[in-house]
Amino acid sequence: MKLKKVFSLGAVALVSASVLAACSSGKSNSSSSASKQVINWEESAEIPTMDLSKATDVTSFNQLGNVEEGLYRLGEHDKVENALATSTKVSKDGKTWTFTLRKSKWSDGTPLTAKDFVYSWQRTVNPKTASEYSYLFEGIHNATEISAGKAPVSSLGIKAEGDYKLVVTLDKRLPYFKLLMGFPLFFPQQQKAVEKYGSKYGTASKYMVYNGPFVQKGWTGSNLSWKLVKNNNYWDKSAVKLKAINYTVQKTPSTAYNLYQSNKLDAVVLDSQQTKNLKSHAGFTLRDTAATFYLQFNERNKAFKNADLRRAISMSINRKALGNALGGSNTPATSLTAKGVVNHDGQDWADVVGDKEFNQYNPSEAKKYYKKALKELGLKSLSFSILSDDTDSGQKTTETLQSQLEENLSGLKVSVANVPFKTRLSRSTNGNFDIVVSGWSADFADPISFVDLFTSKNANNNGKWANAKYDQLIADSKSTGDDAKRWSDLKEAEQILLKDQGISPLYYKTEAWLVRPSIKGIIYNGAGLNYNFKSAYVAK
Repeated sequence: MKLKKVFSLGAVALVSASVLAACSSGKSNSSSSASKQVINWEESAEIPTMDLSKATDVTSFNQLGNVEEGLYRLGEHDKVENALATSTKVSKDGKTWTFTLRKSKWSDGTPLTAKDFVYSWQRTVNPKTASEYSYLFEGIHNATEISAGKAPVSSLGIKAEGDYKLVVTLDKRLPYFKLLMGFPLFFPQQQKAVEKYGSKYGTASKYMVYNGPFVQKGWTGSNLSWKLVKNNNYWDKSAVKLKAINYTVQKTPSTAYNLYQSNKLDAVVLDSQQTKNLKSHAGFTLRDTAATFYLQFNERNKAFKNADLRRAISMSINRKALGNALGGSNTPATSLTAKGVVNHDGQDWADVVGDKEFNQYNPSEAKKYYKKALKELGLKSLSFSILSDDTDSGQKTTETLQSQLEENLSGLKVSVANVPFKTRLSRSTNGNFDIVVSGWSADFADPISFVDLFTSKNANNNGKWANAKYDQLIADSKSTGDDAKRWSDLKEAEQILLKDQGISPLYYKTEAWLVRPSIKGIIYNGAGLNYNFKSAYVAK
């Protein structure tokens, strides 16, 4: 999360007034025992997959980041720390990286070697795997050609020199390569397990083998509760204090709050009113998710190929009112790149590229563009559906958008479809939607983590928006050695996307949480792996 760092809208929960009173007392009973070192955590959506080659979403990657491990692990403030790599050597031209690996084991007790990285990377870029995320390997020698079926998998720029030396060859210097190595997509996989379980691999806890601080137990592929248990074969197990993390999926805010109040959950997300009232309460925490939520328009539908219609829809949305309906600390978005992710020359990149013409609430102009669009399309009226999650906040999102659009665009009929997170991902990928509410959080602190999504051939471009100039600018930004030109290309590209309303940004996501003060040591990062529980513990 982190790409697709596709987000579930369930991450913004609303909280009942009864708990506010209980929390305001200042008491903080822990549902976790310091002697048992067990915590109870809330997840906003079901797990789509544990196959790291096929994962695209924040829920899956947060699980994978705690049960698997790669060359590096992200510490506080996205600081890259050695994990399986004990040392790294980089050539002067930045194209050859040599990693020395520590001796470690899989959870089944077998040795983990450099060959496990080679197998994992080759599996992900292999077009037969159909990884939506394989484009992140672009820049590693032959990765793009392999993904396109134009080169053999064995030609990928990664090789094992013995059991504990890994050499990676790049086609060009990648300024964000080291950050990528801390992302689960680049972790090792055990070939024996993949081949043993076949199509079942990654579809349930028992069809996996692990090498991280924890192992997963009890996930069947569709259930809403499971746990992470300390991995006794982990190389740094002495640093892992938690014995277990119990997960439950909570889609109903009142239920989640009741569980917190009865000491069965250790953390909850706050709505706007609780955020205001609990700012000084022990355990109050703001989480910057490095995420933007936006609308994708399905351009397989002739109507949504019309830019004026997309502009009319965008200008009909009161983003501030939407944020108030959802709660939390979300702020209206004018860009795809999220706020607080990239600072360039002293400016937040979201401010540099943000479009305030078509991403501002302007119903009078929206009506003009809508009328123009209907004339261009030869229509007198229009109807469509908005797809989102079946969570409370997902339903509030579609209800608010439905109301605003029908109120501001005369004759428009909007229906809504709220489905489970896993279903929403599937329908988005298959193009089974008119408009879908999507969310993306940065995998690493660079604008390319966002703008790469909407090149015409990117598997995450579910709406199939396409612009040749945009594609060229993104390609140029990846190949140029001129830093100033790279930033200029990225800026021009995002501004093209926003002016054309290839997507319509809705809000930047910041979550307000109440986390029991007895829980210490959790490392949270907005970009990359969100929750790192390796050093977490329950204080006495």
